[in-house]
Amino acid sequence: MASILAIDADALAVDPLWLVERLRDGHRQGIGAVERLLLQEPPNSLMTWVAWQPGAALSAKLAAVFPGNEACGAGPNIRSVVVLFDGQDGRPQAVITGESFTRAKTAADSALGADLLARPDAQVLAVLGAGAQAETQIRYLLAVRPSIRRVAIWNRTAKKARALAAALSVPGIEIGAVEDAQAAVRTADIVSCVTASRDPVLRGAWLQPGAHVDLVGSFTPEMREADDEAMRRARLFVDTRRFAVGHCGEFTQAIAAGTIAPADVIAELAELCDGAPGRRSADEVTLFKNAGGGHLDLMVARAFYDLASIDLMQG
Repeated sequence: MASILAIDADALAVDPLWLVERLRDGHRQGIGAVERLLLQEPPNSLMTWVAWQPGAALSAKLAAVFPGNEACGAGPNIRSVVVLFDGQDGRPQAVITGESFTRAKTAADSALGADLLARPDAQVLAVLGAGAQAETQIRYLLAVRPSIRRVAIWNRTAKKARALAAALSVPGIEIGAVEDAQAAVRTADIVSCVTASRDPVLRGAWLQPGAHVDLVGSFTPEMREADDEAMRRARLFVDTRRFAVGHCGEFTQAIAAGTIAPADVIAELAELCDGAPGRRSADEVTLFKNAGGGHLDLMVARAFYDLASIDLMQG
């Protein structure tokens, strides 16, 4: 039996644009079968994501989400392990650990959505939330929109926003912390929400014409980052209808209130990658819900396996 490759995602040097393109190619190839199991002992969660691209690969990811970890110094909020299997004979190919895996997967998903939906001349990025995901989110969004010249970071705890802004340095780009989320959003071309909030941190009334909204944080019906007005104003897109519309609070709560209907989702990511219409004008507001899914973990696992294999051969 061939050896199983142990991959530390944190040790890989991943080019954001390369990973975004791997996701784009993966969506064009087809998602295949995907399933999820969510166990909760509030506020903590254990997620199991599985996916199968017939003839290509299978994967299973276990992710423990403990949202209070960072605040009390107990380590990252999300810890995961991914197992990748060969699609021809089912043999295990790799075990992938490291917090960079989920962060890169999440950021690449949003970046692909932004590449397909945000205005190509976007100059201002507002990020609401300064947790562990925020830095990766910023790097990937900057990669697909090199036109961005200013990044404004807001967090409920202002100290965390200032620390993140101080830690980031990108030539030619002004990066700073702000204490007023509304003021930051009103001038933003792209708004990325990376919180674990149960109450909206983004108000639709704040969005300027032409803005693109990237919602990352919610993954249960009780969690949400954007209010009903944001959902009403925007043309709605998701990475997958199944997980976004049925499980994420922005959709479940807005649908329950009668603000939107499931049919208001214009397209999911695979359809956009296949040429479905996205943004129609420079003035309309677009909204992309990053709900995740095992198919994304499978695509990223295959990409990391290929990258680690190359590093192994060259090393």
